[in-house]
Amino acid sequence: MTPSDASTGASAGRWSSLDRPPLNAAGLRRALVTEGGLWTSLEVVAATGSTNSDLAARAAGLPEGAVLVAEEQTAGRGRLDRSWVAPPRSGLFFSVLLKPGDAVPQERWGWLTLLAGVATATGLSRAAGVDTALKWPNDLLVTVDGDERKTGGILAERVAGDTSRAGGSGGGVVLGIGLNVSLTEEELPVPTAGSLALAKASVTDRDPLLRAVLRSLEQWYGNWRATGGDPAASGLQETYAAGCATLGRHVRAELPGGRVLTGTAEAVDTDGRLVVRTAEGRHEAVGAGDVIHLRSVH
Repeated sequence: MTPSDASTGASAGRWSSLDRPPLNAAGLRRALVTEGGLWTSLEVVAATGSTNSDLAARAAGLPEGAVLVAEEQTAGRGRLDRSWVAPPRSGLFFSVLLKPGDAVPQERWGWLTLLAGVATATGLSRAAGVDTALKWPNDLLVTVDGDERKTGGILAERVAGDTSRAGGSGGGVVLGIGLNVSLTEEELPVPTAGSLALAKASVTDRDPLLRAVLRSLEQWYGNWRATGGDPAASGLQETYAAGCATLGRHVRAELPGGRVLTGTAEAVDTDGRLVVRTAEGRHEAVGAGDVIHLRSVH
Protein backbone atom coordinates (compact mmCIF):
# COMPACT_ATOMS: atom_id res chain seq x y z
CA MET A 1 0.00 0.00 0.00
CA THR A 2 1.45 3.37 -1.00
CA PRO A 3 1.39 6.39 1.35
CA SER A 4 -1.22 8.07 -0.83
CA ASP A 5 -3.55 5.12 -0.46
CA ALA A 6 -2.93 4.51 3.23
CA SER A 7 -6.13 6.26 4.20
CA THR A 8 -8.37 4.23 1.94
CA GLY A 9 -8.21 1.13 4.09
CA ALA A 10 -10.89 0.61 6.70
CA SER A 11 -8.79 -1.68 8.85
CA ALA A 12 -8.36 -1.37 12.56
CA GLY A 13 -6.23 0.89 14.68
CA ARG A 14 -6.37 4.61 14.08
CA TRP A 15 -8.96 4.23 11.26
CA SER A 16 -11.56 2.43 13.39
CA SER A 17 -13.72 5.46 14.25
CA LEU A 18 -17.05 5.12 12.49
CA ASP A 19 -17.83 8.79 13.18
CA ARG A 20 -14.65 9.92 11.42
CA PRO A 21 -13.98 7.55 8.52
CA PRO A 22 -10.88 8.03 6.36
CA LEU A 23 -10.97 9.88 3.09
CA ASN A 24 -11.37 7.76 -0.02
CA ALA A 25 -8.22 8.75 -1.90
CA ALA A 26 -8.95 6.63 -4.99
CA GLY A 27 -12.51 7.96 -5.23
CA LEU A 28 -11.33 11.56 -4.86
CA ARG A 29 -8.79 11.09 -7.64
CA ARG A 30 -11.41 9.61 -9.97
CA ALA A 31 -13.71 12.57 -9.31
CA LEU A 32 -11.17 15.39 -9.45
CA VAL A 33 -8.13 14.43 -11.52
CA THR A 34 -9.58 14.58 -15.02
CA GLU A 35 -8.15 15.25 -18.46
CA GLY A 36 -8.08 18.97 -19.15
CA GLY A 37 -8.91 19.85 -15.54
CA LEU A 38 -6.82 21.89 -13.12
CA TRP A 39 -6.05 19.08 -10.67
CA THR A 40 -3.20 16.91 -11.93
CA SER A 41 -2.55 14.71 -8.88
CA LEU A 42 -4.12 14.08 -5.49
CA GLU A 43 -2.34 12.39 -2.61
CA VAL A 44 -3.77 11.60 0.83
CA VAL A 45 -1.32 10.87 3.64
CA ALA A 46 -2.13 9.58 7.11
CA ALA A 47 -0.20 12.31 8.92
CA THR A 48 2.39 14.98 8.29
CA GLY A 49 3.79 18.06 9.93
CA SER A 50 2.42 20.53 7.40
CA THR A 51 0.95 19.92 3.95
CA ASN A 52 2.12 23.40 2.92
CA SER A 53 5.73 22.69 3.88
CA ASP A 54 5.67 19.29 2.16
CA LEU A 55 4.16 20.59 -1.08
CA ALA A 56 6.37 23.69 -1.14
CA ALA A 57 9.47 21.51 -0.85
CA ARG A 58 8.44 19.54 -3.94
CA ALA A 59 6.81 22.37 -5.92
CA ALA A 60 9.61 22.99 -8.43
CA GLY A 61 9.34 19.44 -9.75
CA LEU A 62 5.54 19.25 -9.84
CA PRO A 63 3.07 20.52 -12.42
CA GLU A 64 0.37 22.97 -11.49
CA GLY A 65 -2.64 21.36 -9.85
CA ALA A 66 -0.95 19.02 -7.37
CA VAL A 67 -3.09 18.44 -4.26
CA LEU A 68 -1.78 17.10 -0.94
CA VAL A 69 -4.24 16.15 1.80
CA ALA A 70 -3.43 14.97 5.34
CA GLU A 71 -5.76 13.12 7.69
CA GLU A 72 -3.80 14.73 10.52
CA GLN A 73 -1.38 17.66 10.73
CA THR A 74 1.04 17.72 13.63
CA ALA A 75 2.64 21.07 12.83
CA GLY A 76 0.04 22.90 10.79
CA ARG A 77 0.55 26.64 10.50
CA GLY A 78 -1.73 29.61 10.05
CA ARG A 79 -0.91 33.24 9.46
CA LEU A 80 1.71 34.83 11.73
CA ASP A 81 3.12 31.33 12.38
CA ARG A 82 0.21 30.35 14.61
CA SER A 83 -0.29 26.64 15.05
CA TRP A 84 -3.21 24.68 13.59
CA VAL A 85 -3.77 21.37 15.34
CA ALA A 86 -6.89 19.14 15.36
CA PRO A 87 -7.72 15.48 16.04
CA PRO A 88 -7.17 13.00 13.18
CA ARG A 89 -9.89 13.03 10.50
CA SER A 90 -11.80 15.82 12.27
CA GLY A 91 -11.29 18.29 9.45
CA LEU A 92 -9.89 18.98 6.02
CA PHE A 93 -6.21 19.86 5.91
CA PHE A 94 -4.86 20.24 2.40
CA SER A 95 -2.61 22.27 0.12
CA VAL A 96 -2.70 22.91 -3.61
CA LEU A 97 -0.02 24.11 -6.01
CA LEU A 98 -0.93 26.89 -8.42
CA LYS A 99 1.35 28.32 -11.12
CA PRO A 100 -0.37 31.29 -12.79
CA GLY A 101 2.71 31.91 -14.94
CA ASP A 102 2.75 34.81 -17.37
CA ALA A 103 -1.06 34.81 -17.59
CA VAL A 104 -1.26 36.82 -14.36
CA PRO A 105 1.16 39.60 -13.32
CA GLN A 106 2.87 38.62 -10.08
CA GLU A 107 1.65 41.75 -8.32
CA ARG A 108 -1.86 40.25 -8.55
CA TRP A 109 -0.90 36.90 -7.03
CA GLY A 110 -1.74 38.29 -3.60
CA TRP A 111 -5.40 37.87 -4.54
CA LEU A 112 -5.03 34.08 -4.37
CA THR A 113 -5.56 34.07 -0.60
CA LEU A 114 -8.84 35.97 -0.99
CA LEU A 115 -9.81 33.81 -3.98
CA ALA A 116 -9.34 30.68 -1.88
CA GLY A 117 -11.62 32.16 0.77
CA VAL A 118 -14.37 32.90 -1.75
CA ALA A 119 -14.03 29.46 -3.35
CA THR A 120 -14.12 27.65 -0.01
CA ALA A 121 -17.15 29.59 1.23
CA THR A 122 -18.95 28.98 -2.08
CA GLY A 123 -18.16 25.26 -2.04
CA LEU A 124 -19.28 24.81 1.56
CA SER A 125 -22.52 26.68 0.93
CA ARG A 126 -23.36 24.36 -1.97
CA ALA A 127 -22.29 21.11 -0.33
CA ALA A 128 -23.20 21.64 3.32
CA GLY A 129 -25.80 24.41 3.32
CA VAL A 130 -23.79 26.43 5.83
CA ASP A 131 -23.17 30.16 5.58
CA THR A 132 -19.45 30.84 5.80
CA ALA A 133 -18.33 34.44 6.17
CA LEU A 134 -14.87 35.77 5.34
CA LYS A 135 -12.70 37.67 7.81
CA TRP A 136 -10.01 39.65 6.04
CA PRO A 137 -7.65 38.41 4.84
CA ASN A 138 -7.78 34.66 5.35
CA ASP A 139 -10.18 33.38 8.02
CA LEU A 140 -13.44 31.51 7.50
CA LEU A 141 -16.20 32.16 10.01
CA VAL A 142 -19.39 30.31 10.91
CA THR A 143 -22.14 31.17 13.35
CA VAL A 144 -22.50 28.93 16.40
CA ASP A 145 -25.31 29.76 18.82
CA GLY A 146 -25.37 33.34 17.57
CA ASP A 147 -21.60 33.84 17.90
CA GLU A 148 -19.10 34.31 15.11
CA ARG A 149 -16.43 31.63 15.31
CA LYS A 150 -13.39 30.75 13.21
CA THR A 151 -13.77 27.39 11.49
CA GLY A 152 -11.01 27.65 8.92
CA GLY A 153 -7.99 29.48 7.66
CA ILE A 154 -5.89 29.90 4.54
CA LEU A 155 -2.13 30.21 4.19
CA ALA A 156 -0.43 31.21 0.92
CA GLU A 157 3.29 30.74 0.31
CA ARG A 158 5.33 31.73 -2.74
CA VAL A 159 7.56 29.00 -4.15
CA ALA A 160 10.46 29.28 -6.57
CA GLY A 161 10.35 27.82 -10.06
CA ASP A 162 12.66 25.25 -11.61
CA THR A 163 14.94 27.23 -13.91
CA SER A 164 16.77 24.10 -15.06
CA ARG A 165 13.86 22.99 -17.24
CA ALA A 166 12.13 24.71 -20.15
CA GLY A 167 9.04 26.50 -18.92
CA GLY A 168 10.00 25.83 -15.33
CA SER A 169 10.75 29.38 -14.27
CA GLY A 170 8.32 31.75 -12.62
CA GLY A 171 7.47 29.77 -9.53
CA GLY A 172 4.03 29.58 -8.05
CA VAL A 173 1.95 29.65 -4.90
CA VAL A 174 1.11 26.89 -2.46
CA LEU A 175 -2.31 27.49 -0.92
CA GLY A 176 -3.02 25.70 2.34
CA ILE A 177 -6.60 25.38 3.59
CA GLY A 178 -7.61 24.07 6.99
CA LEU A 179 -11.23 23.47 8.00
CA ASN A 180 -12.69 22.20 11.25
CA VAL A 181 -15.45 19.82 10.19
CA SER A 182 -16.61 17.56 13.03
CA LEU A 183 -14.91 19.05 16.10
CA THR A 184 -17.07 19.06 19.23
CA GLU A 185 -17.13 21.84 21.82
CA GLU A 186 -14.84 19.77 24.04
CA GLU A 187 -12.26 19.40 21.25
CA LEU A 188 -12.03 23.06 20.25
CA PRO A 189 -8.53 24.50 20.77
CA VAL A 190 -9.94 27.86 21.95
CA PRO A 191 -13.48 29.01 22.82
CA THR A 192 -13.59 31.30 19.78
CA ALA A 193 -13.10 28.37 17.38
CA GLY A 194 -15.96 26.59 15.65
CA SER A 195 -16.68 23.75 13.27
CA LEU A 196 -19.12 22.91 10.51
CA ALA A 197 -20.83 20.40 12.78
CA LEU A 198 -21.37 23.00 15.50
CA ALA A 199 -22.75 25.38 12.84
CA LYS A 200 -25.38 22.73 11.98
CA ALA A 201 -24.00 21.92 8.53
CA SER A 202 -26.23 19.51 6.63
CA VAL A 203 -23.18 17.48 5.54
CA THR A 204 -20.06 16.64 7.52
CA ASP A 205 -18.84 13.82 5.28
CA ARG A 206 -15.40 15.09 4.28
CA ASP A 207 -15.29 13.45 0.84
CA PRO A 208 -18.09 15.51 -0.75
CA LEU A 209 -16.92 18.61 1.13
CA LEU A 210 -13.40 18.32 -0.29
CA ARG A 211 -14.75 17.68 -3.78
CA ALA A 212 -16.99 20.73 -3.55
CA VAL A 213 -14.22 23.04 -2.33
CA LEU A 214 -11.71 21.88 -4.96
CA ARG A 215 -14.24 22.18 -7.77
CA SER A 216 -15.16 25.68 -6.60
CA LEU A 217 -11.49 26.60 -6.37
CA GLU A 218 -10.91 25.32 -9.92
CA GLN A 219 -13.78 27.45 -11.23
CA TRP A 220 -12.77 30.65 -9.45
CA TYR A 221 -9.09 30.24 -10.31
CA GLY A 222 -9.94 29.60 -13.96
CA ASN A 223 -12.05 32.76 -14.18
CA TRP A 224 -9.41 34.86 -12.40
CA ARG A 225 -6.58 33.52 -14.57
CA ALA A 226 -8.58 34.03 -17.76
CA THR A 227 -8.95 37.74 -16.96
CA GLY A 228 -5.23 38.17 -16.22
CA GLY A 229 -5.92 38.17 -12.51
CA ASP A 230 -8.16 41.24 -12.73
CA PRO A 231 -10.18 41.14 -9.49
CA ALA A 232 -12.99 43.27 -10.93
CA ALA A 233 -13.35 41.61 -14.33
CA SER A 234 -13.31 38.12 -12.77
CA GLY A 235 -16.00 39.08 -10.23
CA LEU A 236 -13.66 38.21 -7.37
CA GLN A 237 -13.46 41.63 -5.77
CA GLU A 238 -17.24 42.09 -5.69
CA THR A 239 -17.93 38.57 -4.43
CA TYR A 240 -15.29 38.82 -1.73
CA ALA A 241 -16.70 42.13 -0.50
CA ALA A 242 -20.23 40.70 -0.44
CA GLY A 243 -19.15 37.82 1.79
CA CYS A 244 -16.65 39.68 3.96
CA ALA A 245 -17.79 40.03 7.58
CA THR A 246 -15.00 42.55 8.22
CA LEU A 247 -16.48 45.30 6.02
CA GLY A 248 -18.62 47.78 7.88
CA ARG A 249 -17.14 46.69 11.21
CA HIS A 250 -15.12 48.65 13.74
CA VAL A 251 -11.69 47.01 13.68
CA ARG A 252 -8.27 47.15 15.23
CA ALA A 253 -5.40 46.34 12.90
CA GLU A 254 -2.13 45.33 14.54
CA LEU A 255 0.43 46.18 11.88
CA PRO A 256 4.03 45.10 11.31
CA GLY A 257 6.39 47.15 13.43
CA GLY A 258 4.01 47.32 16.38
CA ARG A 259 1.75 50.09 15.04
CA VAL A 260 -1.97 49.82 15.78
CA LEU A 261 -4.70 51.26 13.57
CA THR A 262 -8.35 51.48 14.60
CA GLY A 263 -11.32 52.53 12.53
CA THR A 264 -14.09 51.27 10.29
CA ALA A 265 -13.30 48.75 7.57
CA GLU A 266 -14.87 50.24 4.46
CA ALA A 267 -13.60 48.37 1.40
CA VAL A 268 -11.17 45.94 -0.17
CA ASP A 269 -9.18 47.76 -2.85
CA THR A 270 -7.94 46.48 -6.21
CA ASP A 271 -4.74 45.20 -4.55
CA GLY A 272 -6.71 43.16 -2.03
CA ARG A 273 -5.87 45.52 0.82
CA LEU A 274 -8.35 46.42 3.56
CA VAL A 275 -9.26 50.11 3.50
CA VAL A 276 -9.84 51.48 7.00
CA ARG A 277 -11.37 54.88 7.80
CA THR A 278 -10.00 56.28 11.03
CA ALA A 279 -11.90 58.43 13.53
CA GLU A 280 -10.19 61.46 11.95
CA GLY A 281 -11.66 60.56 8.55
CA ARG A 282 -8.35 59.43 7.07
CA HIS A 283 -8.38 56.36 4.81
CA GLU A 284 -5.52 53.88 5.13
CA ALA A 285 -5.00 50.68 3.15
CA VAL A 286 -3.79 47.72 5.21
CA GLY A 287 -1.84 45.10 3.25
CA ALA A 288 -0.63 42.96 6.15
CA GLY A 289 -1.43 42.65 9.81
CA ASP A 290 -3.73 41.03 12.33
CA VAL A 291 -7.25 42.46 12.12
CA ILE A 292 -9.57 42.11 15.09
CA HIS A 293 -13.31 42.70 14.89
CA LEU A 294 -14.42 45.06 17.65
CA ARG A 295 -17.89 45.55 19.03
CA SER A 296 -19.83 48.47 17.66
CA VAL A 297 -18.94 51.79 19.24
CA HIS A 298 -22.46 53.15 18.78
